[in-house]
Amino acid sequence: MQVTRKDVDALNAVITIAIDKSDLAPKIESVLTSYRKRADIPGFRKGNVPMGLIKKQYGSAVKADETNKILQESLSKYISEEKIALLGNPLPVEREDFDWEADTMLFDFELGLSPEFEVKLKGRKSVTQYEIIADAETIDKQIDRMRSQYGSLHPVDSVSADVEVTAQFDGEGVDNKSTFLVDDIKSRAQRKKLIGAKVDDSIALKTKGLFEDDQKLMHVLGIDSDKAKGLSIEIKCTIAEINKRELADMDQEFFDKVMGKDAVKNVSELKEKLTTDAERQFANQSDQKMLNDVTEHLIDNTKFDLPAAFLKKWMQTAGENQLTEEQAVEEYDKAERGIRYQLIESKLAEQYDLKIDLDQIKSFAKDMIKTQMLQFGRSDVDENELNDIAARILGNQEEVKRISDQLMSKKMTDLFRAEANLKTKKVSYEDFIKQAYKS
Repeated sequence: MQVTRKDVDALNAVITIAIDKSDLAPKIESVLTSYRKRADIPGFRKGNVPMGLIKKQYGSAVKADETNKILQESLSKYISEEKIALLGNPLPVEREDFDWEADTMLFDFELGLSPEFEVKLKGRKSVTQYEIIADAETIDKQIDRMRSQYGSLHPVDSVSADVEVTAQFDGEGVDNKSTFLVDDIKSRAQRKKLIGAKVDDSIALKTKGLFEDDQKLMHVLGIDSDKAKGLSIEIKCTIAEINKRELADMDQEFFDKVMGKDAVKNVSELKEKLTTDAERQFANQSDQKMLNDVTEHLIDNTKFDLPAAFLKKWMQTAGENQLTEEQAVEEYDKAERGIRYQLIESKLAEQYDLKIDLDQIKSFAKDMIKTQMLQFGRSDVDENELNDIAARILGNQEEVKRISDQLMSKKMTDLFRAEANLKTKKVSYEDFIKQAYKS
C-alpha cells in the first residue's frame, strides 16, 4: 500500500492511496473464514459451509468493507503524520476507469487546505473601547424606577400624564386588557386624546407611532411581533382603571428591599452600591462590544484566500441532509465570515499560546455556578456542592463545548484588551447605546 500527495495549488491537494490485492487478500480471507464458522445456511452443518459459497455470498461486501477500513486508517494516519491542516473533510473522487479486480486499486481524495497567513493585532486603525460611566442621572433614574416598583398605587378620577392606565383594547385582531404608562405614549396627539378621560370612557387611538417601539405595542395589544411591526389601524381603548403611583420613601425598609438586609444604610451608600454594580455590568457590555468590533476588524483586515470551491462541494454532503449545489453556495456565503474568524482565532491561540484544558473548563464552570447562585441569593455554596453541580454539567458534551467556547471568548477578550490597538472613550450608558449601536 502506498500513499502519495499532489498539490493542485496552495489551497487544494489530492491524496492517492494505492491498495495492492496482495495487501487486501489476507484481510478478506480472515473475515470470510470467521463468517464461515458462524454461517447458518440450510443444507450445511454450522461451520462446514463451503468457502466458495461464502465468498459468493459475502465476498464483494467484505472486500468493500475491508477496503474502506484500510482507506480510512491510511488517510487518517497520513494526515496526522504529515500534519496537514484541513478545512472540511477529505472528499472521495470517482474514477471512471476504476476496477475492483485490478492488482492495484487507486483511490483519490480531494483535500481543502488551511491557508497560511499572519494576524496583526496592532493594526493602523484603532478600535474604540468604551468605558461606560454610571453618571448621576443614570443612577437617579434607576432609584426612581426602584421607588416606583416598591411604591403604592392609588386610584384617581381622570387620566393625566403621570398615571398608569389599565384598559381593554379592541380592534382588527386585537382583544387584550393591559396596563401602560401614559408617559410611554410617543404620539402627542394620541396622548392628548387620553388626558382627562375617566373610567369607562372609550377613546379611538391609532397604532402607528403610538409607542416608542413595536415591542411595547406588541405587549400592550397582546399581539405577536410580526403583526406589531408597522401596524397601522385604529383601535378602541376602554379605560378600566386609572392609578397614580406614589414613590416609596427612601428609608431602611426600602434599602433592605432593594439591596438586602442592612447592605446599605443611607442614600449615599445606595448610590455608591448602584454605581459599582452598574459599572460592573456596563464593563461586560463594553467588553462584548469590543470583542465584536475587534473580531469584525480582524476579519476585514486579515487577508487570505479559502478553498471556496472545495468547501461548497464539501457542504453538499457534510450535514444530515444533502444540499443542492445552489443551497451549498448559499450556505457557504452565510458561513464564510465565521470560517475566517475560526481560522484567525486558531492562529491567535497558537501565536499567544492560549490553551484550554479540562481543569480550566471545570474552574470556569464553577465560577459561572457561583455567579448564578449569587443571583438567587446563595452565597453559602460549599466546594462539595460546587463540584457536584460542575460534574453534572460537564457530563454533557454539549455543555463542555459551550463552556469551552465561552472560556476561549474570555481569553480572546483579555488578549484584545492587552494587545489590540484600542482607544478608550468614556461615555454614559445612554451615549454608549447611541454611539455603539447607532440608535
